Amino acid sequence: MEECAVAVFRLMVTGGGTGGHTYPALTAVRCLRERLAADGRALEVLWVGTAGGLESRVAAGEGIAFASVATGKIRRARNPLKMLSPANVRDMARVPLGIAQARSLISRFGPDVVLATGGYVAVPVGVAATRLCGRPLVVHEQTVRLGLANRTLAGRATRIAVSSPSTVPLLPEAARARAVVTGNPVRPEVLTGRPEKAVETLGLHGFDGRLPTVYVTGGAQGSQQINGLVADVLPWLLGHANVIHQCGPDNAGALRARTAALPPQLAGRYHLTGFVGPELPDVLALADLVIARSGAGTIAELTALGRPAVFIPLATSAGDEQAHNARWLEEQGAALALTGDLTPARLQEALHPLLTDPTRRTQMAANARTLGRPDAADRLVDLVLSAVS
Repeated sequence: MEECAVAVFRLMVTGGGTGGHTYPALTAVRCLRERLAADGRALEVLWVGTAGGLESRVAAGEGIAFASVATGKIRRARNPLKMLSPANVRDMARVPLGIAQARSLISRFGPDVVLATGGYVAVPVGVAATRLCGRPLVVHEQTVRLGLANRTLAGRATRIAVSSPSTVPLLPEAARARAVVTGNPVRPEVLTGRPEKAVETLGLHGFDGRLPTVYVTGGAQGSQQINGLVADVLPWLLGHANVIHQCGPDNAGALRARTAALPPQLAGRYHLTGFVGPELPDVLALADLVIARSGAGTIAELTALGRPAVFIPLATSAGDEQAHNARWLEEQGAALALTGDLTPARLQEALHPLLTDPTRRTQMAANARTLGRPDAADRLVDLVLSAVS
């Protein structure tokens, strides 16, 4: 007796260059696979990105087929004339080749829908999908502002997923009716942390349970700016809080030497680590306050969890998007944004009322939680499926 063939849904994913574009796509793929499996269907995925990019490594680790196309990077400048640099002109000349390569991939793979999550590589794939191959395109924007690639594709997209209502007015007027606020997908495991597990895993037995716990992070590689500021205020900070400081693997030695002279009582409240891996959900569950950059992924996680934060935006982020993210959260009462010239005194001034007033932290946490969308991956998958039908 022959077995019935399993219906296969084909998804082409494009986007990458940074974790902010890559990991939301991966979370959406996992969610879609689970959704289809529950209906007895299979998912086949082809991820189209840049050769050697983060997305190629993530796809390989997930067992997802990967292909690359030519693409061009636009180097932004405040002066429009400087946009016509030789490097920009040279890179833009590669886009037609990328479109032709993407058309060939789409014709061979036959996706039911294309999901574009931003980054320069999304442009040739999105253009080929809509203009040359007639495939539905779903665009997902992670930031409060609209990225350059997604701005280019928005007018052609079947559906547009945004992470914030404030992004909708930034879309072309004709595209706004196709926009849906889904939020930014968050890895499910981030939402299941246990504070007591962080204490055991990291050996935080010197922490004072009467004090709030602050988690400091500059991202996987750390941030010299954040590390330096926190080190400068550390004796004062440890008088008011326990601190878990993720400083980046290359910075741990220097910071350990710098903080070696802390009095024993304060030293017991300070945990320095180069990298936080699988224990991150438990660390976030333990944290009463987070000091961090304001990338889209960080904001999605902290708002989904309802964690108050002090954001120190990366000044060199594309389009100054991190500063815009942080200011938007501050306007909603969900965080503090420290922009411009930042000194240890300014950081201490910002932290003091949050560390000494639990009611203020609680209110900021509640404001953050109202902005969070822990079901963002499911919302995005709904949109992907609706684009096909």
